[in-house]
Amino acid sequence: MTAIERRAVVSLAMVYAFRMLGLFSLLPVLALYADEYQFSTPVLVGLALGIYGLGQACLQLPMGMLSDRIGRKPVIIFGLLLFVAGGVLAASADNIFLIIFGRLLQGAGAIASTLTALLADLTREEHRSKAMAAIGGSIGIAFALAMILGPAIAAGVGLSGLFLVTSGLAFASILLVIFLVPSPPRQYSDADAQAMTGLLGRCLRDPQLMRLNVGIFVLHGILMAIFVVVPGLLEQQGLVAASHWQVYLPVMGLAFVLMLPLMIVAEKQGKSKAVFLLSIGGLVVSMFFASLVWANFWGVVLVLLVFFIGFNLLEASLPSLVSKMVYPGGKGTAMGVYSTFQFMGAFCGGVLGGWLVGHWGGAVVFVAAGLVALVWLLLAWGMTLPAASKSLVIAWQFGEWDASRLRGELMVLTGAIELTVLEKEQTAYFRVSDAFDRTQLPQGLEWRA
Repeated sequence: MTAIERRAVVSLAMVYAFRMLGLFSLLPVLALYADEYQFSTPVLVGLALGIYGLGQACLQLPMGMLSDRIGRKPVIIFGLLLFVAGGVLAASADNIFLIIFGRLLQGAGAIASTLTALLADLTREEHRSKAMAAIGGSIGIAFALAMILGPAIAAGVGLSGLFLVTSGLAFASILLVIFLVPSPPRQYSDADAQAMTGLLGRCLRDPQLMRLNVGIFVLHGILMAIFVVVPGLLEQQGLVAASHWQVYLPVMGLAFVLMLPLMIVAEKQGKSKAVFLLSIGGLVVSMFFASLVWANFWGVVLVLLVFFIGFNLLEASLPSLVSKMVYPGGKGTAMGVYSTFQFMGAFCGGVLGGWLVGHWGGAVVFVAAGLVALVWLLLAWGMTLPAASKSLVIAWQFGEWDASRLRGELMVLTGAIELTVLEKEQTAYFRVSDAFDRTQLPQGLEWRA
């Protein structure tokens, strides 16, 4: 990587991390402090937890398309300003409805797809996978820190103070975008890095991709639903809110350590599907077990440990599987749809979790989560992993080739698997086997890996 590329990756990873730290630091504490606000009910607490996902789900793709027109940085800064405003509004709240509206404003700053597009603008194709891995790592670290720091900060300065901290993190991100993130010399239209509306229908019709989309919906729905319940269970067992980090710190650390051997088995021994199904099975078992031991402190701790081992594995595996299964040139669109399902799952999980707690109690939330996870396990059972392959990006001079001629000449080559043609961009994405001989390509076509 060049110095500019390294600066782009580090600074954008920090923006991602600050933003996710702000979003998720409320997860382990919001249900504990909600009684301090007027009109609070379990349903409204669940809505406050998950409603950021509604804003993210509805505005993720529109914000990305707006950035294609007016530039990446203005959209990112605007989204972060919305996040700042949402945190300040929630910090000043004396009733649960203002908390809900503040969280919705935070979610309306839906800039994840725009950040990804900016990263693509600032890095070369051959370094993009490493750049995205760094971003993914920063998000994982931010989530773990949020679970630990959220309770500690809220214990010191209250929920209002925690909301102000989230606004401060968003403001720091604005400064990073202005002063540290490089400005791209030009914006690229890269179907592997950003959503293309013309490819959306193909993505939604792909049964393999939809299995993964349903999976991330369920995973984040369960996460939000159980955290309407878990903080209260820990408090009922005598652990004051200020000490909840003492549970989350060892649980998150041990879950990460125990996840690593399973990841190695999945990648090195070709057991990706088996480990994937085992992880979903872990969710099923942990949720049904939680419905039996929810009144026991060590039972809840064990449930959290098993849940987060599975959660961490699935959170890492699902985006990788999307990248492997998506049709050539569809990665940006597929990840946009995937993110929309993820955030919609968070919204639905929070609302349904709160509703179930309000009507039938916490144990029923775990039973419902277990049943939903079981349905996901049955859907995932039919998943087929693709054979090892690689993608070539094909370009040509205007007027020399069209979609029909490209398909006719490329798809008959030995090792050809799938082809996506974007005629207006004079670009095609060509999936081929690892053994494909590039010297077969017809003259007049330029390619890059």
